[in-house]
Amino acid sequence: MKVIVGLGNPGPNYQNTRHNVGFMVVDRLSQRLAPGSPVRSQFQAAVVEARADSDKCLLVKPMTYMNLSGASVAEIIRFYKIDLSDLLVVADDTALPLGDLRLRPGGSDGGHNGLADIALRLGTEEYPRLRVGIDQPGTMSRHDYVLGRFTDDQAALMSERLGRAADAAWCWATEGIDAAMNQFNVRKARRGDADPLRGDQEP
Repeated sequence: MKVIVGLGNPGPNYQNTRHNVGFMVVDRLSQRLAPGSPVRSQFQAAVVEARADSDKCLLVKPMTYMNLSGASVAEIIRFYKIDLSDLLVVADDTALPLGDLRLRPGGSDGGHNGLADIALRLGTEEYPRLRVGIDQPGTMSRHDYVLGRFTDDQAALMSERLGRAADAAWCWATEGIDAAMNQFNVRKARRGDADPLRGDQEP
């Protein structure tokens, strides 16, 4: 079984904020893969069941606040006794340009409270994660920036990039972390590359 967890904050006050990018990616996957499927309230989360080829895949949005996300994730891991390699956490990242993707099999939390709490509850930072760039806050405080909504220009760009993030998550579920990293991690374009957003260019 695969588990894809999108991080965010519950409630209308946080809907469509930059910090809820993980929720947005899971919503895209739910619309594509399990349209009309019931949303279950389980594991302190909103859970939708989909299929990853022959495997079951849980699409999860923790309904705790961001800094308690690990409680929901740890419950799921304990209940299903799944290996951490079968868990993917999707989160926003201010260190990446808007809409850029970065898949990793593990690593530090980078100052992200949700990732930090998951690592604390699981006792390790070695679990796959998909970071989605939301750009740097500039002169605005980081707190206010991540809890704010995308500007019109940002929202227009993110509409397409969220679909790409959903593609990356599904590639991870069906083809594995290495294939997803090769296809979707953004690399610096060489002179003459037509599309610097493609993840399958040579470094």
